[in-house]
Amino acid sequence: MRATDVMIAGKVAVVCGYGDVGKGCAAALKQAGARVIVTEIDPICALQALMEGLQVLTLEDVVSEADIFVTTTGNKDIIMVDHMRKMKNNAIVCNIGHFDNEIDMLGLENYPGVKRITIKPQTDRWVFPETKTGIIVLAEGRLMNLGCATGHPSFVMSCSFTNQVIAQLELWKEKATGKYEKKVYVLPKHLDEKVAALHLGKLGAKLTKLTKDQADYISVPVEGPYKPPHYRY
Repeated sequence: MRATDVMIAGKVAVVCGYGDVGKGCAAALKQAGARVIVTEIDPICALQALMEGLQVLTLEDVVSEADIFVTTTGNKDIIMVDHMRKMKNNAIVCNIGHFDNEIDMLGLENYPGVKRITIKPQTDRWVFPETKTGIIVLAEGRLMNLGCATGHPSFVMSCSFTNQVIAQLELWKEKATGKYEKKVYVLPKHLDEKVAALHLGKLGAKLTKLTKDQADYISVPVEGPYKPPHYRY
């Protein structure tokens, strides 16, 4: 909305990919009033989308009907120039998943006779010579939350930076024990919980406390961690 001043409500939006990023993107579009369609390769993610009341189709099914296309896959060659040629006039194409190769920007730039019209920085209309119709590409196919907005909210960054600081403190504390080898680790669950706990007060939250009997009943320590490592939130 900030990049184009286009109202999202009532539009048909296609979210390519329904992983962590796609889920958040689809939810935001749905809350803004869009009719959301998801494309997926993974049957589990596809089923999750269906359980949220979303349609799951292929890009080829909807390419000529949708108003907004968002790539969130982390893969390449998701929306190709042949897809873009079939889109309705002034369809919006953008990426929030990966580099600028999720959208075939190279193919678009090299398409014979295509005309690029810069509406404003990071917002371009590309007009195809055959139809004289065009699409609007945001942030040159790169991450639109960085190109067309100001990136992540400060609260999100606080959580991210707290994760990093606590991880560094843990490595320093355990440096003499040999607990951690030179490889990548997932942050231990009790430290993940600590990061979350440090941010609850800002939002006015109050945690319920387990009694010893309750903790014993579900086989967790009173002070946590409260979930096994394999638990998916």
